[in-house]
Amino acid sequence: MTPGYILRRILEIVPVLLVVTIVVFTILQLTPGDPARVMLGDMATEADVLRLRESLGLERPVHVQYLVFVGNLVRGDLGQSLALDRSVFRALLERAEPTIALTALSLLVALIVGVVTGVIAAVFHNRPTDQILSTLALVGVSIPNFWLGLLLILVFAVRFGWFPAAGYPPIAEEGLVQSLRYLILPSFALGLSQASIISRITRSTMLDIFRQDFVRTAVAKGVGQRLVVIRHVLVNALVPIITVIGLVLAALLSGAVVIETVFAIPGLGRLVISSIARRDYPVIQGVVLLTALVYVLVNFVVDLLYTVVDPRVRY
Repeated sequence: MTPGYILRRILEIVPVLLVVTIVVFTILQLTPGDPARVMLGDMATEADVLRLRESLGLERPVHVQYLVFVGNLVRGDLGQSLALDRSVFRALLERAEPTIALTALSLLVALIVGVVTGVIAAVFHNRPTDQILSTLALVGVSIPNFWLGLLLILVFAVRFGWFPAAGYPPIAEEGLVQSLRYLILPSFALGLSQASIISRITRSTMLDIFRQDFVRTAVAKGVGQRLVVIRHVLVNALVPIITVIGLVLAALLSGAVVIETVFAIPGLGRLVISSIARRDYPVIQGVVLLTALVYVLVNFVVDLLYTVVDPRVRY
């Protein structure tokens, strides 16, 4: 991988984010509702609403509002929240910790459970173990994560009392261990469905590699089954697994909106829901743009990992 390729990929992020800003800005402008009226309430007069719209710049033409938004964005200014009386950057920073922790923990659950069950299903192909794990993977993909979250609350929080049912205390206040206890149930509710996808991909990829000549040669030379599975099969199956990580992360970020609502976690997901209800356009734009940036960066890192996992890959 050459430095020129890395630089080109970094530059490709700019037009992608620009398209995201255009799409998000256009959709929000087409959304019915007046932010000024929502902020002032139904009892406000038209004169009050008009003055607030002028102070917020909502009376400007749409293209002028967009250019102002992009110009501020280039300077690192995401704008001012219409309802929170603070900058969008500060609002995102205050809500970022629980969402980052939830997404990271959910991704860890998805990878560990998905890869382990996929390897076991591939090793015991067409046996009862494979059939059971394949059935569980299909069930995991089919179950909505919010329903699974409610089920986990009922069993492990209400019935046994092992984990908290809702909320999230900041790490600075309660410590890392205590804060993570609040994320155990939501991370499993969010990560198990994606673990099912990873499991199915791991299983199918490994079965294809098991049929390759170099695997048969290793078995014929007397190499142990564990070494064949780990060193020859699983290592060569990592490229498809790494590829799906980007898609899994996108699903986790979108699913966090629902899971944070179910478990009353004060993260970016709940911030988006409340901002939509208040027509707080700058905050919505900031969250969507941040999500798009994370998704693009993850796919960039995935491309870089290809050359580490498989030396045959060259850019």
